Amino acid sequence: NLFLAVFSAVLGNFNFGYSLVYSSPVLPVFTSPDADPWLRMDTEHAAWFGSIYSLGAAAGGLGAMLLNDMIGRKLSIMMSAVPSTIGYMLMGGAVDLWMLHVGRFLTGVAGGMTAASIPVYISEISHKGVRGALGSCPQITAVFGALALYALGLVVPWRWLAVAGEVPALVMVVLLVFMPSSPRRLLSLGRQQKAEEALRWLRGSQYDTHIELSAIQVEGLTLSQLGTPNYYRPIIISVVMRFLQQMTGITPILVYLQSIFDQSKVSLEPRLYDAAIVGVVRLFSVAVAASLMDKAGRKALLYTSSMLMFVASLTLTVNSHTTPCPPGPAPPNTTTLGYGLHHDISNTLEASHQSAAGLIPLISTVVFIFGYAMGWGPITWLLMSEVLPLVARGVASGLCVTVSWLTAFMLTHAFTHLVDRYGLFAPYLLFTVVCVLCLLFNAVCIPETRGRSLEEIENYFRTGRSFTINRSYSTVQPS
Repeated sequence: NLFLAVFSAVLGNFNFGYSLVYSSPVLPVFTSPDADPWLRMDTEHAAWFGSIYSLGAAAGGLGAMLLNDMIGRKLSIMMSAVPSTIGYMLMGGAVDLWMLHVGRFLTGVAGGMTAASIPVYISEISHKGVRGALGSCPQITAVFGALALYALGLVVPWRWLAVAGEVPALVMVVLLVFMPSSPRRLLSLGRQQKAEEALRWLRGSQYDTHIELSAIQVEGLTLSQLGTPNYYRPIIISVVMRFLQQMTGITPILVYLQSIFDQSKVSLEPRLYDAAIVGVVRLFSVAVAASLMDKAGRKALLYTSSMLMFVASLTLTVNSHTTPCPPGPAPPNTTTLGYGLHHDISNTLEASHQSAAGLIPLISTVVFIFGYAMGWGPITWLLMSEVLPLVARGVASGLCVTVSWLTAFMLTHAFTHLVDRYGLFAPYLLFTVVCVLCLLFNAVCIPETRGRSLEEIENYFRTGRSFTINRSYSTVQPS
């Protein structure tokens, strides 16, 4: 039952992943000379179409700050289907640019709502023994959504891509109707019996719910309490993690993936095969992260993730800054036949060199996304839902998502202009520096939460001794 509830919720993340990368296959259509004159985009319009999703996600995060505690986590997730469906209808039937932009903004609103609500819902219904693996599910299904978009983009026109995007949200609403609310949410409303019924449904009829229910602390929050370390430390950690997650450049890379590959001379036929390869790699790496989350721990995966992203982004920086030497002049006093042979050999070698050089940005991008998707992708979502104070989790998660997507909006909007002015070298250099900051922040500030209940994690912050939980991953020790 727990797995069914998680699956029902993360369908919203499938839609999130799908809508996030929707611009990747359709932007080349809108920016081509053959585009519909009413829908043709210049650099500025393309920048807005790619980035306005992030602005909508920030607005959705703000809305979730209110809705999470006003109507509950489950209903907040269900409400996200409204802007999602309207947004896809506008894009699918677009006859002017404003319809594309408004539709993309609304799908972003839905993405922000799900990003703030789904991790909280999953963490609050999950047993601590599987919370790490289940906490990876939002990222896994988001990757599935992106991969579905890339695959459909090979054969389906852009309007039908928008129509197909409406299906997961509608299925999610139907399934969530039959799922329970968060037991912690029900306890905060004073509905003890309903909370017990929900927990028994999630854990099984033979499960002793009293122990887990008695461990759940439900209390009020005042503004003065926010000034104490046990509240502001986990909130700051979560906000900075979401900020750094976006500053790695993952959103503009995914949003403009096909355009980046075109500029990097990555050529796989037919088009979008390279993007589909990246989608498969993301799926594999998130699956690896899910299998290791409760074994290796969060911090070990974050270290590995930071190092892989650093090496890949540094390679992309160097590669984008290196230009091939121009061919030298033909040697004097050569015969026509000799020159023709020399010319053919030069062309062959140059084509071979370009083909090999074209693989460097593809492989580096694959490594970057592999690293991100096995660490800073899923773990940031999971840790946000783990370390935030229970009493402020609904509002604080909305704040984290808002900061995250405002950062993504500014970076995604600036990315196109940076590339036009300086080439890919400038943004790749920025991403390399950020990866170093991610490594340092993980070493100094991020706690290890593996094997801890949400209440234990909150108690840890309440002690204020250090940021690292020094406890082995074990079951209950004998007294």
